[in-house]
Amino acid sequence: MLNDVLLIRQEHLSAAAIICERIISDMKILHRTRPGHKFIVAISGESGSGKSELAYTLAQALKKAEVQPKILHTDNYYHVPPAERLAKRIADSFEHVGAAEYDWDLLKSNINDFRTGRMSLMPCIDLANGQLDRVISDFSGVDVLVVDGLYALGIRDADLCVYIDLSWRETRKSQKLRGKEADDEYRLKVLEKESDDVKAFRYRADLILDRQYKVHKVAAPDDAPSEMGYFRD
Repeated sequence: MLNDVLLIRQEHLSAAAIICERIISDMKILHRTRPGHKFIVAISGESGSGKSELAYTLAQALKKAEVQPKILHTDNYYHVPPAERLAKRIADSFEHVGAAEYDWDLLKSNINDFRTGRMSLMPCIDLANGQLDRVISDFSGVDVLVVDGLYALGIRDADLCVYIDLSWRETRKSQKLRGKEADDEYRLKVLEKESDDVKAFRYRADLILDRQYKVHKVAAPDDAPSEMGYFRD
């Protein structure tokens, strides 16, 4: 997203360094059987948890390791642009706030362009004025797609899934500092609804960042719930 406000702290840099090492290790393993495989890392978490900051610092760490990254913000993929979204949600009594608000077909199309190394026309929200722009990205030289957003773990073919385990209640102060949205009763309703959908994808995480941004590996669950069905192959 254009004109986003990032609050980079040491914990973002430290976590990004660890995740970068994991990606490079996984890529080496994958390339033994799938040469040229393009890697996707998905970063999810509730509003204000630091997804954009982690995505940026991770991309910088990958670049230093001579792995070419590209960041894709899934918040660019809402069906309704920011300037119209609140009115739509109020008219709908906030009934459908959540992952269903994304244009998953368009997101899938852009990710397929990355996988095949093609040029891609992608949506990009300008946060300064709420306008939906379109940008052209050349994925031919990109090795790793860093996808961040509330429901990024809904991308079922991501190679590495990262979940930031912070609730919106714990991050309201940082959200106010960033000033992206009004902190009123409507915003609180949205945060509550979004929280449920974000947590529903948590089981897909390979790595979980705790409240201190320490990185923890996650063992594969024996009884994972059925897929929610947003991003299908």
